[in-house]
Amino acid sequence: MITIEGITQMRGVSRKAREEGKLIALVPTMGFFHEGHLSLIRKARKVGDLVVVSSFVNPSQFGPGEDYGAYPREPERDRTLAEENGTDVLFSPSIEEMYPQGYSTWVEVEGLTEVLCGRSRPGHFRGVTTVVTKLFHIVQPHYAIFGQKDYQQAQVIKRMVDDLNFDLRILVEPTVREPDGLAMSSRNLYLTPAERKDTVILYPSLLRAQELVQEGERDAGRISDMIRKMIADVERAEIDYVSIVDGENLRPISQLKGKVLIALAVKIGKARLIDNILLSVDE
Repeated sequence: MITIEGITQMRGVSRKAREEGKLIALVPTMGFFHEGHLSLIRKARKVGDLVVVSSFVNPSQFGPGEDYGAYPREPERDRTLAEENGTDVLFSPSIEEMYPQGYSTWVEVEGLTEVLCGRSRPGHFRGVTTVVTKLFHIVQPHYAIFGQKDYQQAQVIKRMVDDLNFDLRILVEPTVREPDGLAMSSRNLYLTPAERKDTVILYPSLLRAQELVQEGERDAGRISDMIRKMIADVERAEIDYVSIVDGENLRPISQLKGKVLIALAVKIGKARLIDNILLSVDE
């Protein structure tokens, strides 16, 4: 595995790989790898001849007062884990490399970014789509791999890829969970032991919602109320949103039908945690 910090060098490696007929698979990350990231790297190893993992804590997707400065970083550990799981190139650019002085260009996707996390984190997805666009232009991948935990992000990037005619395929892999069901996230590090115990209600509330649907419930309001009541029993949990939306356009629905996303965001202590389940619902 090689580590690259410069855009010009990264482009050169990608260009050479393409000239040799190799398929490039990109895993965009902000580092501090956990099993969720590693599962995406292993997927990239299966579909690509050259596996590129980017590690860049992107300041433009953090809002005022968010945790950019505190976001966990362990670059040496990340390098070891990346190599052990099949990475060929670890691309770790600096802020100055990605956003040089005078930088003033942004990429925005309308509609999909104004709901769910976009409502409470204005400007977040503009930062995401801008940095991912830059990564796509720099790395020139045939595949880019994301996780379902960040389902909204994946949908936004899929729309951007379609609208801007990027010649690559987006793959979305299942959420990787702790043994008790908590979705793996770098921000889980923020949780105290007591707060960590409180998180056990999140995934069970989604599973209970799934059970209600399997039992015939189709009213989105009743299902979301049930989730809220379960989470409200946890004193330290502060609900940002519980939403039931169309699985494609992310718009709220009143009756469940077809591809449905049940999603939540809950703040426990300093950690803002997101999770979701995707259902295919018959009438």
